[in-house]
Amino acid sequence: MENILVEYVYLILIILGLVVIANRLGLAYPIVLLIGGLAVSAIPFFQNITITPELVFLIFLPPLLYEAAWQISWKEFWKWRRIIAGFAFPIVIITSCLIALISSSLIPGFTLAIGFLLGGIISPPDSISSVTIMKQTKAPKSAISVAEGESLLNDASSLIVFRFALAAVITGQFNLQEATLSFVWVVIAGSLIGLAVGLVFYGIHRWLPLTPSIEIILTFVTPYCMYYLAEHFHVSGVLAVVCGGLLLSSKRQGLLSYASRIQGENVWNSIVFILNGLVFLLIGLQLPSIVNQLGDISLTSAILYGILISLALIVTRIIITLFTSGFTRVMSNFIEVSEVNPGWKIPLVLGWAGIRGVVSLAAALSIPIYINGETPFPYRNLILFITFIVILITMIFNGLTLPWLIRKLNVMDFQTPIPVHRQEVMIQKKLATESLHYLEEKSKTGPGKNKHLKNLISRLKTELGYFEEELKGMSGAHRGERKEYGDVYLELLQFQRDVLNDLNHDSGFDEDVIRKYHTLIDIEEFKTRESD
Repeated sequence: MENILVEYVYLILIILGLVVIANRLGLAYPIVLLIGGLAVSAIPFFQNITITPELVFLIFLPPLLYEAAWQISWKEFWKWRRIIAGFAFPIVIITSCLIALISSSLIPGFTLAIGFLLGGIISPPDSISSVTIMKQTKAPKSAISVAEGESLLNDASSLIVFRFALAAVITGQFNLQEATLSFVWVVIAGSLIGLAVGLVFYGIHRWLPLTPSIEIILTFVTPYCMYYLAEHFHVSGVLAVVCGGLLLSSKRQGLLSYASRIQGENVWNSIVFILNGLVFLLIGLQLPSIVNQLGDISLTSAILYGILISLALIVTRIIITLFTSGFTRVMSNFIEVSEVNPGWKIPLVLGWAGIRGVVSLAAALSIPIYINGETPFPYRNLILFITFIVILITMIFNGLTLPWLIRKLNVMDFQTPIPVHRQEVMIQKKLATESLHYLEEKSKTGPGKNKHLKNLISRLKTELGYFEEELKGMSGAHRGERKEYGDVYLELLQFQRDVLNDLNHDSGFDEDVIRKYHTLIDIEEFKTRESD
């Protein structure tokens, strides 16, 4: 146990170092971590560390899915819901069918059922990598929103396909009508369980006297409860976490206190960062054990199969995304769509962003070694190796070329968005205007001689004048004054920190009180820097 703990401590240190390198090189950290994992796998000390399906599905997946659902914009998700649903379900099923046909024709002895199993495994893209790259290259917001939304649902649809294909291989039978009904049941029941558990935890947060520490811990417990309960009833745990997470995310302002929101975001960011880092590094570490399991199949043949299936997967996804764009244009004549003419650039970017990740590897690892405890599962080791090659090729080849493709195409968003800076000024102006109205109404009924309230009103009026000038494009002098104010205020905050440090040397002051005011100054600095 001690050795395992030491190994993972070393892995975390390696992750931190590799992420620093990735930031230095301007690369998406998942790519660097995967390559780093491949390099680290040559070190004997780390060769006994393996990924197990339980590690991914029961420990990593619930919090990662929940955090993704928590961060996604519900407004954007609903806006692109038809495209997201098309990417999450039909594209997974079509991809699985095409990979089944291609692999069964390419690999001797590969049946359609085994090919369909392989298709279900490698069909879902990993959004962490693609979204990270898109955000670094400032890809269109619509493309990022679709990729984020797709990632919430395609894991569930691919795992459902995988489950049915696995049953078909084991039993040798496949009933389309029964499979279709089961698919619908798994989707609906999983979603309802997630929503039900979400409502229970919403009530706990809303009506019980909880401290920020308890609330933050509950946010970590929530996705595990959703996932385990759904899996207990043999329905989709992934959809349970996604639906429950989306529900609670939409109610976050009434769900958590202000202290829990501030503290919780920092805690979740750190935990998710480490989990993602471990996932991608562990993928790279699996190479030696996967190669050793090939058995009678030659390494050259296995690599060739992996490369050809990877190319087929990449081309298939691009063709489907481009077809989806054309189909959307046709359907716009009959139903309301988010974008009448999606064009070909953004669909091409989304197709190229089909990078595979840990869910595919975990699904492949979960294939049983034996059928009924006696007969070896056919081509299990080859499926595992092909899955690894697909992850490797899409992560490195697609991942490294995606920024180039986005720049080369000069991709523009479907609608011309309001520049972020202008949005911020408009929001701040609206807040200042409404706040002034509120305080003026308040002063009519409350203490009108309160100096602090008068000072606040005066400050809001000054800021409102700046925002109005900024929106008119005539804020040169005001902008200079505001920058000077921000610089002086930041210097003042640093001076206040020094004062607090001096006070902390006085035994008459409690350090917890000093730390409280340090935190308040940090919040003020955050507000000042973010408002610039």
